[in-house]
Amino acid sequence: MSPSDASTAATPASASAAPAAQPADIAAGLATALAAFLIWGFAPLYFKAIDRVGAAEIMAHRVVWTLLMLIVIVVALGRRREVLAALATRRRFAILAVTTGLVTVNWFTFIWAILNDRLLEASLGYYINPLVNVVLGVAFLAERLSPRQGVSVLLAVVGVGVLIAGFGTVPWVALLLAFTFGFYALVRKKARIDPLVGLLVETLLVAPVALAYLAWIAAAGGGSFGVQGWGISLALIAAGVVSGAPLVLYMYGAQRLTLSTIGLMQYLAPTIHFGLALLVFGEAFTITHLATFGFIWAGLALYSWDAMAHYRRLAAAAEGRRPKPP
Repeated sequence: MSPSDASTAATPASASAAPAAQPADIAAGLATALAAFLIWGFAPLYFKAIDRVGAAEIMAHRVVWTLLMLIVIVVALGRRREVLAALATRRRFAILAVTTGLVTVNWFTFIWAILNDRLLEASLGYYINPLVNVVLGVAFLAERLSPRQGVSVLLAVVGVGVLIAGFGTVPWVALLLAFTFGFYALVRKKARIDPLVGLLVETLLVAPVALAYLAWIAAAGGGSFGVQGWGISLALIAAGVVSGAPLVLYMYGAQRLTLSTIGLMQYLAPTIHFGLALLVFGEAFTITHLATFGFIWAGLALYSWDAMAHYRRLAAAAEGRRPKPP
């Protein structure tokens, strides 16, 4: 996936594990989580390198090769029964069908944005996502909004409003990425589906459509795989590694790190996207963009402060001591 890969398949529930006591395990967790976010962050370079293939065909290959990689991983880990259990009831199947639709839209939108010079807007979407999660938690999980969270959400709304007023258009790429991944994480959290197993089932459900599309364009003589040279073919196969490898690295790291650490690290990927959009791809960055990102970053800073203060209170309560004021 994209940072939605942290995305994508890695839901917040997977990051809630308690940190390991051994420093070596914590160091390994930091290294693997960092590697995952770096891969997600620099993934636009990969997609841009094969932009002549087209977003739809890249998306289809991403599904197929990610599925094959996940099958190998699940079989190697001996977790085949978990995949069958995930499809054992109509309710689970319906839930996974919904998350499949959400992650498919999210993946395709991200690829389309990169190929159409909209990476800056995509990065805005992933910056907004944590604040969207707060709003969805209040709306669907009866979670309470703290005063600082309320202000952080308000700052994000103002930032988006500045962009709309400045350009007269809705930043639909950013909002679509933020809300599809937000609802994806919400549904996954309520369903309590394992990230690895869930992603395998989701790619399995959409794979027939992807294979049918690839077969159709190949029959029409328009496919790229095996036609535009081995370089492109191998690059398309690599889509499985680009999508699957960071997921595995993230899950390994999340099991060994605190939720607050993972929460701060998640901003790394959109920050890299932001830098690539400006410094490598040469996308326009105006005063309006600066104001918009300024409001978003201020909101995220306040949100992160509140999240860390909350985590410290929980940790202090668990140890039976008085927490320090935030």
